[in-house]
Amino acid sequence: MNKNTLPFIAACLGMFLFGIVMLSVGTINTYLITKFQLNNLAAGSLASLLPFGILLGSLVFGPVVDRYGYKLLLIVCTLLIVFSILLIAYTETFRLIQLGFLLIGFSGGAINGGTNALGSDVSLENKSAKLSLLGVFYGIGALALPLITGALSEYIAYQSIILGIGLFLLLPVIYYIAIPFPPPKQQQGIPLKKVFAMFKDKVLILFAFVLFFQSAAEGISNNWTTNYLVNFHHLSDSRALFSLTLLVIGMTGGRLILSVVLRNARAIRVFYASCLLIIASLLLISFSGTLLWIRSGMVLLGMGLAAGFPVMLAYVGERYAHLSGIAFSFSLVIALLGNTLMNLLVGFVSRTWGIQHYISILIAAALVMLLLASLAYRENKRNPLKQRK
Repeated sequence: MNKNTLPFIAACLGMFLFGIVMLSVGTINTYLITKFQLNNLAAGSLASLLPFGILLGSLVFGPVVDRYGYKLLLIVCTLLIVFSILLIAYTETFRLIQLGFLLIGFSGGAINGGTNALGSDVSLENKSAKLSLLGVFYGIGALALPLITGALSEYIAYQSIILGIGLFLLLPVIYYIAIPFPPPKQQQGIPLKKVFAMFKDKVLILFAFVLFFQSAAEGISNNWTTNYLVNFHHLSDSRALFSLTLLVIGMTGGRLILSVVLRNARAIRVFYASCLLIIASLLLISFSGTLLWIRSGMVLLGMGLAAGFPVMLAYVGERYAHLSGIAFSFSLVIALLGNTLMNLLVGFVSRTWGIQHYISILIAAALVMLLLASLAYRENKRNPLKQRK
């Protein structure tokens, strides 16, 4: 067995758990609203703590994995998630529940970034294909949990389901303890001069801002699709929610296909094609008059969104193999800012001019991604970075 196979499996496990954790928060929120009779303001405070925690985790994981390696990060963050879930399930204090949500977000953001960086580090060839496969495991975790929760909630109390989720998350910790991970890349300390030079690198900034709009497009699609389908296409809530599920299925299936296609195809051309697919799918959704075509458009939109993170992070990982953790931290923080800011923009536009402009904003994001990716790719080819350990 290749020495990199076991840590790549660890990365897949971490991404699978990240998918479960992100979807389990919805289950936990439903349980808390019922248990504590939370109003919209209190429930909203929990929802806002999660992305703030993810942002902090994305900022912190890079220096940690470059200096101390991946084993410590994955073990500690998984245990923090288990602790937080059990804290939320059994505490009677709302402040501790807020702390639990913050810790879940922080640990989830660190695991997401750390597993992507680990997947990049141990994939000496076909980085884009391997990172696409990694993304499939997030989708599997995200899709499996609602199905299991829905099936069990009729027979088992929410508190027991939450407890089961927490205990299940302990299983990968055993695997993380048992296997070897790549050694830290900067065992003598983080070279601050190189880090500051990295933050001035035009190529890294361009790749990061592709992810700014990629993350924005994913966030807008997840957060505003049901609103758009209900208010513009006049679908029922249940049909709109099912269409959103099709988006996740399309993205998961798209990444599975990309894990094969990207072994032979040029990654940048695949990314260009994905941007065009996003635009085509949005036009199909916008002008479609039937439910079948709307749902087909949602699947295609998910497939179009599948390539962004694997392809761009692979280029970042290749350029900064010696400081991949910090480079990924920088890129993912920029991406999360894009998600937040563009969602605020859609909220403002939809209130002012109508939800139908959701489509226009997504098309504009895809076009900007296409332009920035082209500039980043050409600049990366023109000015390759000399790697020095």
